[in-house]
Amino acid sequence: MIGPDRLAVLRAATDGLQPPFAVVDLDAYDANADALVARAAPGTTIRLASKSVRSRPLAARALARPGFAGVLALTLPEALWLAADHADVVVGYPSTDTDAIAALAADPQLAERVTLMVDSVESLDVVEAAVGRAPAAPVKVCLDLDAALELLGGRVHLGPLRSPVRTPAQAVALARAVLARPWLHLDGLMAYEGQVAGMGDVIGNPLRQAAVRAMQRASSREIAQRRAAVVAAVSALAPLRFVNGGGTGSVEQTSAEPAVTEVAAGSGLYAPALFDSYRRFRARPAAYFVQPVVRRPSAGVATALGGGWVASGPPGADRQPTIAWPPGLRYNPLEGAGEAQTPLLGAAAAGLRLGDRVWFRHAKAGELCERVNQLHLVAGDELVGTAATYRGEGKAFL
Repeated sequence: MIGPDRLAVLRAATDGLQPPFAVVDLDAYDANADALVARAAPGTTIRLASKSVRSRPLAARALARPGFAGVLALTLPEALWLAADHADVVVGYPSTDTDAIAALAADPQLAERVTLMVDSVESLDVVEAAVGRAPAAPVKVCLDLDAALELLGGRVHLGPLRSPVRTPAQAVALARAVLARPWLHLDGLMAYEGQVAGMGDVIGNPLRQAAVRAMQRASSREIAQRRAAVVAAVSALAPLRFVNGGGTGSVEQTSAEPAVTEVAAGSGLYAPALFDSYRRFRARPAAYFVQPVVRRPSAGVATALGGGWVASGPPGADRQPTIAWPPGLRYNPLEGAGEAQTPLLGAAAAGLRLGDRVWFRHAKAGELCERVNQLHLVAGDELVGTAATYRGEGKAFL
């Protein structure tokens, strides 16, 4: 959690800025990067999930640290852009952007640096339609294995709805389809167990917490066995350069699997509010946004400008920003965090005046960067510069 002394330092360092603005605490960011590496099993690297950072300077800062290697991009156009600076970029989701696929295949350097995600023969057909059977360089692909926990013969699906590939036989069939196309190269395998890596286990009542933990234990056992079997079966056909799994919330469990060579992570660098709900680790909040008070509708209400920077996912209170400072504020349940204004209630509201600042934490990580052009950087007790976001560089990929 956030120490009041550290927040006081951040507030003092940014006192000369005009809100709204976003802040990254570099001390916390670096400590979180070190903690991610420390949580990983020896020999397992962290592949940076770029969507959770969305700032090239801050991504480079993490990747410069021992223990980090490679990028997991969100889209192919983003990957092509990042490949100018990074030699190993995997696209985390299949692409149907035929222009981008054609550009990839036409450039031998890009084809060497970027790996596409595929989860079906249809995915391969999309690539083939874009590049033909004689690209300038082979296109590297990664197989996406569904890592959800299925119960009752598949009638209960616990985890993200991702790939149709679940079994060793299905993975082998897709691998054979890749190998049958000489203009493709089988590069790696990925399986993201979001029900473990992306779900906190200290939310709700004790009964719910116990149920989540039991599900996560069962899921970790099941995917470890299934992933190992899939990797063995596919590796019998062709060597895999990497096997990627997990995320910030499952670094210890996933990296302990012998079949896994790397873990994807990025959210743990900023440590957004959703990561307060994990008992397995404690990250230091590193990213904030700040809004000014612009209205006083009554003695007990202070209204901030904007503030409705709500996170993706199923709508709910946990997707709203968390109020970090001052303590003793809460949302008006009839308005919540709004696009134009956010009325704030509670004991602290009476003491706020026009121009006072309210500090928030986004529920998720990189989505904050879609709202600002730059992140103001604080190291120690000083404002030391800014880092451009994707938006600040004129890029909006998704």
